[in-house]
Amino acid sequence: MASALRLFLTIPPATTCVTGLKGTEKTQRRSQRRQQGLRGFTIHAATLPGQGGGVLDRPVLDKPTPGRESEFDIKRKKQVSPPYRVMLHNDNFNKREYVVQVLMKVIPGMTVDIAVNVMQEAHVNGLAVVIICPQHDAEEHCMQLRNNGLLSSIEPATGGC
Repeated sequence: MASALRLFLTIPPATTCVTGLKGTEKTQRRSQRRQQGLRGFTIHAATLPGQGGGVLDRPVLDKPTPGRESEFDIKRKKQVSPPYRVMLHNDNFNKREYVVQVLMKVIPGMTVDIAVNVMQEAHVNGLAVVIICPQHDAEEHCMQLRNNGLLSSIEPATGGC
């Protein structure tokens, strides 16, 4: 089996091309540049022969300087909406077991214990926080709770307690 050598290629940003030289002058000039280390590119071995395959490593990207953000980071910040609370209101129409079942069905990751605690808090205090999530998700959860016969609303999570 043939052994492979992984190589990294470094090319200087401004390469100059020597033109107008003929035959032996070119060869002499190249050998001088090789001896001085002024070649157009440099090859570095990543591993020794016989250690690994011929797959190139993923290039390492420079991180932006602190305080300076890339366009991708700015776009990502704009896409994240502020958090909203989904509130469950107490009513005298639905049984407690039904409220727990609806909470577990509508809210992703809702366990029986958390659903019982939310239901009990709404029953005792008249209002309970079901989940805090982005506005779009909060609106969706609120509509699903309402479609299942529960009283619910949303409010920004930044204000209040």
